[in-house]
Amino acid sequence: MVAARQRRLRNFYVLSSLSLFILMVAAICIGRYTIAPLDVFYSIINPDSLSDSKISVVVHEVRIPRVLLAVVIGAGIAVSGAALQATFGNPLVSEHILGVSSGASFGAALGIITIGTTLGTQFFAVLFAFAGMYLTYIIARRRGRLTVLMLVLAGIITSALFDSGVAILKYLADPKNELPAITFWLMGSLAGPSKETIIRTMPSILISLIVLYKYRWQLNLLSLDEEEATSLGINVKKARIIIIFFTTVIVAAIVSIAGIISFVGLIVPHFTRMIVGTDNRHLVPASMIMGGIFVLITDTLARSITGAEIPLSIISSLIGVPFFIYLLKRTGGVWDD
Repeated sequence: MVAARQRRLRNFYVLSSLSLFILMVAAICIGRYTIAPLDVFYSIINPDSLSDSKISVVVHEVRIPRVLLAVVIGAGIAVSGAALQATFGNPLVSEHILGVSSGASFGAALGIITIGTTLGTQFFAVLFAFAGMYLTYIIARRRGRLTVLMLVLAGIITSALFDSGVAILKYLADPKNELPAITFWLMGSLAGPSKETIIRTMPSILISLIVLYKYRWQLNLLSLDEEEATSLGINVKKARIIIIFFTTVIVAAIVSIAGIISFVGLIVPHFTRMIVGTDNRHLVPASMIMGGIFVLITDTLARSITGAEIPLSIISSLIGVPFFIYLLKRTGGVWDD
């Protein structure tokens, strides 16, 4: 039994990693300017051998940074969703539950209206993402204690507050310039970030992913009753705060450069559980791979289906909603191993 499970996990990691690599190469090739796989190979090892110099520019300056960004963002959102679902012991929790995404959305909308620059918008998004997390924490903390129920309720309140703020800013925005910018940004896209933005943002996401990976075994204990987890030697309060903080870092960084990307943090962990089980020691790394695959496919479709780029949340929702219905029908809402 154990040997068969280990073999299944090993096969999954090999096949999923190989699939991710193949899809990354395909994503570099696919687009309004199609590039042959062999030309991609030569543009990396020997750009001077290419007859068309535009190929090397497109591959190095546009496609590779965007593909890497899609994979890292997908991994970050998926792992954040899996970590929060384990922390709260609720399979319907996603990265939006703590008010972080709503806070970042409000900050970005405020930045678009007041400053109007990309850097200013990103700064406000990150600032208000952490403000959302802090407000949720302050509301949820009662007599020095922090319970899961209070965190969820506080997150709903915080999200409602910032969503109202976004609605007010959209009402006050210039309908010709600012309102379309806010609306499009809130729907998510990987078209905007520059190479410098990616380099500036990527380390914080990667470091947070490493921390969550190291805490993957504690996530199994956090999903238990609080007293039971404490009796097993885990500092529940400290572990919960660390996990919430680093998921906030991931979500804040992603939302600041790509906007809101729906359903990834909810769908991907559930799908991955059906393959590797509920053990977070395997679920966390598996979610990284599957999240990267999901967002990579979504982004490739978004920029290649039509002449104009489609916002990511539209594609991810169109894929995510029917797939989630399928998962519910198949499992009956029970996600046990």
